[in-house]
Amino acid sequence: MNAFIVISIIKAAVVAFVLLTAVAYLQWVERKVIAHIQVRMGPYRVGPHGLLQPLADVIKLITKEDLVPPYVNKPLYLFAPFIAVCMALLAIAVIPFGPTINVAGYSTWMQLTDLNIGVLYILAASSMGVYGIALAGWASNNKYALIGGLRSSAQMISYELPMAIAIASPLLLSNTLSLRELVGTQAGGIWHWNVLRGPFPQIISFIVFLIAAFAETNRVPFDLPEAENELVAGFHVEYSSMKFASFFMAEYLNMVTVSAMATLLFLGGWDPLWPAQYGSNLIPTVIFLIAGLTALYHAANPARKMDKYTFPAFGIVFLILAGIFLLPIVQSWLLPLFWFCAKTGAILFAFIWVRGTLPRFRYDQLMRFAWKFMFPVAMLNLLVTSFLVAWVS
Repeated sequence: MNAFIVISIIKAAVVAFVLLTAVAYLQWVERKVIAHIQVRMGPYRVGPHGLLQPLADVIKLITKEDLVPPYVNKPLYLFAPFIAVCMALLAIAVIPFGPTINVAGYSTWMQLTDLNIGVLYILAASSMGVYGIALAGWASNNKYALIGGLRSSAQMISYELPMAIAIASPLLLSNTLSLRELVGTQAGGIWHWNVLRGPFPQIISFIVFLIAAFAETNRVPFDLPEAENELVAGFHVEYSSMKFASFFMAEYLNMVTVSAMATLLFLGGWDPLWPAQYGSNLIPTVIFLIAGLTALYHAANPARKMDKYTFPAFGIVFLILAGIFLLPIVQSWLLPLFWFCAKTGAILFAFIWVRGTLPRFRYDQLMRFAWKFMFPVAMLNLLVTSFLVAWVS
């Protein structure tokens, strides 16, 4: 029992550290990717290639003056960012990152806890996050913030319906609500994943889920609650310092959660593209080897003066990682973690790509799209899937 408690505390600390660090650097990745889309540099002054920019942003936000406007409802005004971050963090507790591993002779999951209703738990926790935005808009005693909060409430309630229906379709194929068991039913390679699996591939559910996820996380083109051209930042317009940062932290945490959910529901979780006996274990090594050689090539042919000093370090790190993935002692847990992070990262990249590509909807277009297109498509897909599953079984 003592060993279980110690391992659980260590896992919680590691997950919290990695997750918060990933959220900080996800913002750096977003700025870099959008900069490349718009043919500009992005952050590059703080640290090599701007890698210390997230640390500078955290220091800036912590040291900024924390203003509380007069006439706000102070208890709810302070509680709103807390509940937004808290609900986003709670959803991570049941996300499995890999299979069972052995630590110091003890077997443990690569997961904080496993619930047999893990899917329902995440839906419940994420749906509570709307209270943070709605309370922020109301408690700020500001008309623009109130409109942003009301928009968010209506938007999240509307898009939760097609999202839940889209989730129900792969659950019919896997016949479980446990996220670990969901991954187990998709083992065997890409043709066994729910997105391509018979009797009815869930490509439509996957697309509906992703679109609803954009709306649920208030991301472009569904960022109407914080439309700065009409609501001057919307629900968080009266927030500053770390309270202001908390809403952005909750947004990026929710992005990570829905991306991980898409990976587990549709893309086989930590399962590789094809079985290990056909060489899938070598893919991470090949990727890092190519990345390392590319970095060393750019170091030998630098486009900028600092590239001569930074790229050799990156190249050596990538080559070391390529060698680590060949070690049998770590492959049992490192390879599943690589595949899970690669799939989740690809979906996060799609979030960023869409932000740099599509314009924002009008609010009436947003609501019409949810009720007149998303809901009927998700319901039709669920009915067809139910019929085919019943027919085959």
